[in-house]
Amino acid sequence: MSRKYDRDLQYYKFCTYGFLKNLRFYEPFLILFFVEKGLTYFQIGTLYAVREISTNILEVPTGIIADSLGRRRTMIYSFISYILSFLIFFCSGTYLLFLPAMLFFSFGEAFRTGTHKAMIFQYLVLKGWDDQKVHYYGHTRSWSQIGSAISSLIAAYIVVCSGSYSPIFLYATIPYVVDLLLIITYPKELDGVKKHLQETEIKENVIRVLREFIYSFKNTYMLRAITNLSVFSGFHRATKDYLQPILGTFALSLPVVLYLEDSQRSALVIGIVYFIIFILTSIASRRSGSIAEGFHQITIPLNITMTAGFFMGALIGFFYNIQLTSISIMLYLGLYVIQNLRKPMGIAYVSDMMQQNILATALSAESQITTLFTAIITISIGLCADHFGIGNAMLIISLTLLLMTPICHARDKKT
Repeated sequence: MSRKYDRDLQYYKFCTYGFLKNLRFYEPFLILFFVEKGLTYFQIGTLYAVREISTNILEVPTGIIADSLGRRRTMIYSFISYILSFLIFFCSGTYLLFLPAMLFFSFGEAFRTGTHKAMIFQYLVLKGWDDQKVHYYGHTRSWSQIGSAISSLIAAYIVVCSGSYSPIFLYATIPYVVDLLLIITYPKELDGVKKHLQETEIKENVIRVLREFIYSFKNTYMLRAITNLSVFSGFHRATKDYLQPILGTFALSLPVVLYLEDSQRSALVIGIVYFIIFILTSIASRRSGSIAEGFHQITIPLNITMTAGFFMGALIGFFYNIQLTSISIMLYLGLYVIQNLRKPMGIAYVSDMMQQNILATALSAESQITTLFTAIITISIGLCADHFGIGNAMLIISLTLLLMTPICHARDKKT
């Protein structure tokens, strides 16, 4: 389909927003930052769990509050919360102070994610381009991927120059302040129709989400569909950052740039590897549809990639234990690619399996269950890493989930 929209000023604002929003310089170094501050892997796991659960809980009233305050104001509060979070991380060094930092971050996440998408789609409706959602959103989202790739290189440069992980949080405030100012310039008509905030609406929304969550366990087809998607997504979100200490170990074994401090050498390698990861995941997302079309049922690639992903996780731990770190890193790249292949397939599978009148329920339940699995796995892998090491933690978690795959396999509704 040919493009039928104009690349006007607002289009470039949307693209710039996505680029700046993904300049999260801390992302490739978050676990290493916590380790530098003396936290155990179990404490790190609980911080991740707090972030996931808090974000999910806060998302319940998000739509109602955004309708009341207006989308632009909601976005402004979101970015102020992000900035406060970054500043607390930069100034703090203890587990107890990191907890409120994570809560501020969760607030920012919950009030940003769906709100900006709604602003984009509202703009398309106002311009008469609502049939161009896929093309328009795809173009603006591509700038987010570019931002992620460039962010990893800039973050590496910051750590190499400073010799510490803490400054990346201070520098991360800069693009977020610019993004906040950019949001202020958005046209007022993107605020949506403001409604008076009703306490009863929030209560009703909470009850609705709980009902959807419970309903998903009663509907066999829905449960199997969202479990297939949620278990692997939770596994990936919980384990993906453990690539950082593995890369740190690998960097120290390389006979290069020996004049740099250990953290600086690690940062250099991590920045380059994460740049490659974001390029690969961008390609994987675009190829997901064509790969799925190569199978007569979408359940086949979903089941293959889930089993392969858990097997890769076990191999990552095995090769790390026998000090073949380079192979572990290559397998980790594969894990990132699999997740970005699976996600579009999984959403399509859930959409096909469910009737349209319960599709919103299914997607809401998927989000809730993914959060639940992420929280459980983050705490579990942190506890295992403290007692048995990172390699064995990956082995234990991956093999456990591999044994569970038969009950998580996606099935065609006719069977």
